[in-house]
Amino acid sequence: MNTISKVLTAISLITISFAHAQEIELDPITVTATLSQKRASETGRNITIIKGERIQNLPVHSLDELLRYVPGVEIQARGPMGSQSDIVLRGGTFQQVLVILDGMRLNDPNTGHFNSYIPIAPSEIERIEILKGASSAIHGADAVGGVIYIITKSFAAKQNQEQTHISAGVSAGEYGFLNTDAGFFYSKNNLSIGGGVLTNNANGVQQRGTKGFFHNTTASVSANYHLNSNWNIAYRTAYDKRDFSAQNFYTPNLSDTATEQVTSLWNQLRIGYHTEKQSLSLNAGFKQVKDDFTYNKASAPNKNISQVFQALLLYQNQLSSKTTLVTGMNFQQKVIRSNDRGNHSLYMASPFVSVSQQIAQHFVVRPSVQLVLFEKIPAEFVPQLDLSYKINNWQIRGSAGKTIRDADFTERYNNYNKPSIPNGQRVGYPGLKAERSFSYEAGADWFLQDKLKISSTFFQRFHQRLIDYSNTEYGDMPRKENLSPAGVYALAKNIATVNTSGFETDIQYLHTLNENQSISASAGFVWLNSKSSDTVPSFYISSHAKFLTNFSLVYQCHNLTASLTGLYKQRQEQSASAIQANITPDYFIMNAKIEYAFFHKSLSVFAQADNIFNRQYSDLLGTPMPGRWLMGGVKWQWKKSL
Repeated sequence: MNTISKVLTAISLITISFAHAQEIELDPITVTATLSQKRASETGRNITIIKGERIQNLPVHSLDELLRYVPGVEIQARGPMGSQSDIVLRGGTFQQVLVILDGMRLNDPNTGHFNSYIPIAPSEIERIEILKGASSAIHGADAVGGVIYIITKSFAAKQNQEQTHISAGVSAGEYGFLNTDAGFFYSKNNLSIGGGVLTNNANGVQQRGTKGFFHNTTASVSANYHLNSNWNIAYRTAYDKRDFSAQNFYTPNLSDTATEQVTSLWNQLRIGYHTEKQSLSLNAGFKQVKDDFTYNKASAPNKNISQVFQALLLYQNQLSSKTTLVTGMNFQQKVIRSNDRGNHSLYMASPFVSVSQQIAQHFVVRPSVQLVLFEKIPAEFVPQLDLSYKINNWQIRGSAGKTIRDADFTERYNNYNKPSIPNGQRVGYPGLKAERSFSYEAGADWFLQDKLKISSTFFQRFHQRLIDYSNTEYGDMPRKENLSPAGVYALAKNIATVNTSGFETDIQYLHTLNENQSISASAGFVWLNSKSSDTVPSFYISSHAKFLTNFSLVYQCHNLTASLTGLYKQRQEQSASAIQANITPDYFIMNAKIEYAFFHKSLSVFAQADNIFNRQYSDLLGTPMPGRWLMGGVKWQWKKSL
């Protein structure tokens, strides 16, 4: 029996045997696919929803590590515990996943590498919704491979909801690891307040010829006040700082001994009005990111400050028991000031409308359309159609639509203001055109009571002008002023066509064994194939997994909790002889955690092992991930609710 068969058999046995009803909801209310509250089985989309409490139960340290074990999500990590990760859905590039926090877009205008720097403490999260597949007609540009939608406790709080929750924890381990995680949520009458802080630190992780480090901190606080039964106002402010070794994060060069520090400030405001059948909200958000990157000790640092202001006006109307209208307007103003990329700004505005119509008893049709108006490139008309047929234990679903993505500031202007660029570095191109793609998918979900859900989906995406980096000789570079005639550079370019086909299956099974004992499990399987019109493979399209399976398992018995996470990945082999780095054709890793609670489960101690089989691996060339990592800690929590 080969490695794939062993992994599939093990995960299948775990998944179909156990689950816990409070960990993953099988057919919950969702807002991601429609921007209005609908059952997932009415949206025509493949959606996975994770409760915020799951972060505390699993052997993970940050939100990107949590997403790594969500069915169908590929995380390409350059460093551990939130240092830097690229989010990939359905074989796209890392810029093609849209991250949303309480209705506001988090994607960074400088580079998509920062999209996983989600400025929210885990203790604030109510749930995370993952929508796979095209969604530009609803959410606008960047929603090509899918959407990661985070909903927090305070912004989701209802009026007269009385609850108090306080938690704190600390852990330590090998490589100088130290973690703190604390948070609170208070809600009573008209007021809800939440906040928290998460820090991950280490200074002994092995890199090429040196010991790496990371010091990552996220802190956030938010409040929601109900002025009366119809009006409410909510506000959040957050701070996020990532300070880490970035050796070979962006180049395979021997001279690359980089360090990087990324500091983010985030503020958002929502004013909402709602009645039984209508709602109107005005959302505003402001994000500033300061990025200081130093390639090596002999080079001048890149200093970038990017800002994005956005506003979303959203109106919903339940026109009848079978018809729902959602319409609105999104506006974004993006700015960068950089000694490397220069000073630039652009805006984007996009009105949209979506109608959800129930036909007969079981059939739902939802046409949507968005007009995206760019400042410096032609406007794009983006339609989409979602279909859902739900009867008995089956949901048959389908979706087809257009998606778009404009280049970020790094893809357009990287290394344009420097006097000279070393061989092998990435160079932007101001003449990039916006990506276009057409996607369709067809799938089915099967439910067994409230315990089992099996979802399978076939999808295809046909890209035109996809933006990716491709090795280009000096003579073929569009601009040569600061380049070496003997150099070969990774040029950002529009690839004529890239077609991706895939099949994914997600399994969730929920079951409580008895009053004191439960087990939860989930697993995902994805097969992918991408074909490019370019004879020279582009970097990120060629790096996504060809086959991916990931899983998680939580077992609870009285005061004992044991959990596992793992993934197996097959991908294209790569090598860089200059730094003696390799991407292996596959790898399998698994993490484990065991926790015991005392004093009515208010105090607990735990031990954890990451990468328990000590697998040596990298997701991206030149960025080795840690081997086996042992740690332990203590947690305290107090809850009160009515």
